[in-house]
Amino acid sequence: MVKSITPIRKVFSTHANGNEASILMHELLGEEDGPTIGISAAIHGNENTGSQAILELYRILKDVKLKGRIVLVPVVNPYAMAVNHRYAPNDENDLNRQFPGTPTGTYSQQLAYCFANEFLRKIDVHIDLHSGTDRPTVDYVYIWNNDDLSRAFGSKVLYRPTHGKSGTVFGGTTTTVTVQERNIPVAVIELGGGIVDQRPYIKRTVDGLINMLKTLGAIEGEPVAPPKQTVVTELTGIRPTHGGWLEPLCPANGEFIKGGDLLGRVVSPFTFEVLEEIKSPYENGIMIMQHLTRNLVEAGDYGFMVGNLEGATD
Repeated sequence: MVKSITPIRKVFSTHANGNEASILMHELLGEEDGPTIGISAAIHGNENTGSQAILELYRILKDVKLKGRIVLVPVVNPYAMAVNHRYAPNDENDLNRQFPGTPTGTYSQQLAYCFANEFLRKIDVHIDLHSGTDRPTVDYVYIWNNDDLSRAFGSKVLYRPTHGKSGTVFGGTTTTVTVQERNIPVAVIELGGGIVDQRPYIKRTVDGLINMLKTLGAIEGEPVAPPKQTVVTELTGIRPTHGGWLEPLCPANGEFIKGGDLLGRVVSPFTFEVLEEIKSPYENGIMIMQHLTRNLVEAGDYGFMVGNLEGATD
């Protein structure tokens, strides 16, 4: 059994309405020594599949034998989650581009500073949960610095960035940079999202996390070997250039798609005119993100993501 469970609230600023701005963490302490494993979710407020998975994981872990510590942060960006928005509405900064943050900056910069110092710099392993938003659905795992940990989650598609400093390939400094500066293992999971039932993605996330914890030796049991996996080193996000209904036409995430095949099309809700046809950019590609339902989009919204099978490995 877990020796103790301690909620930890870290206050870092004040909202204009007088309420404290804070992060809530849950520390699960095992009866035996072991690493401190940090699991976090919802650094982007409209990606809450991981937060729901952490709730279910917590309900399991509190009744199992644990080595070391597990620190759960179900909602890194609470103000953004409250309004179902990617960014906190009071500064509109992408929290996952602000690290290591500053104690004298904007709300998101102060939040990044608190999260970096009270969580990222106090753990031995970091598992970072992301998902699609409330429209697109995503399914892949980053390989940053530990193949075994990333593979243990069990996704069919993994992405190994090969350019730029780890964690800076997005045009800003992410949690990954802060963690890897300490040379500790990190895995970033991208799973779920969309206007579809999230329960299958929540279950897959929990199952994957349990397998990762077994791989790390934090809980008892033999980890399950991963399925046949494809590791890509290049992927492209494709955004519509017109607003309207985005109709998906591509195969399921994890399935192959040929160059020139249609990913989807944008149709006017008013005239029914086809405004845009969106094609796969690679001669041989694999689906990573898409809309699973006909959704209303603006020009530049998240549309699709395709991995390049050229140079891919098992």
